[in-house]
Amino acid sequence: MGYDGALVLEFLARTHQTSLLTDREKHLVGLAVTMTRGCQVCTRGRIEKARAAGIGNDVLNALISVVSAVNAGVASATGRESFRLADLTDTEECGDLCSPSGTPARS
Repeated sequence: MGYDGALVLEFLARTHQTSLLTDREKHLVGLAVTMTRGCQVCTRGRIEKARAAGIGNDVLNALISVVSAVNAGVASATGRESFRLADLTDTEECGDLCSPSGTPARS
């Protein structure tokens, strides 16, 4: 089955209807995700929406600092673990997480 953007939009609309998170929390999570994905256009849009919702630059900058620190930690841990794996004689294959096609990804 090919990509269906309508299904994605429907799913997103349903998830945003939850009452378990405040609108403020949804804005901050959305911004953190777009930053992690690396899309500057989406990140700009999220910043504009967050500002319009009354979230100040001090909070947005604090979020950016936390997201940056977490991503740096993940990158560092991934690199260290990859060195450990590279030194093993038994190679591990990448699973579905790294290769959505189901075919193990190899570098």
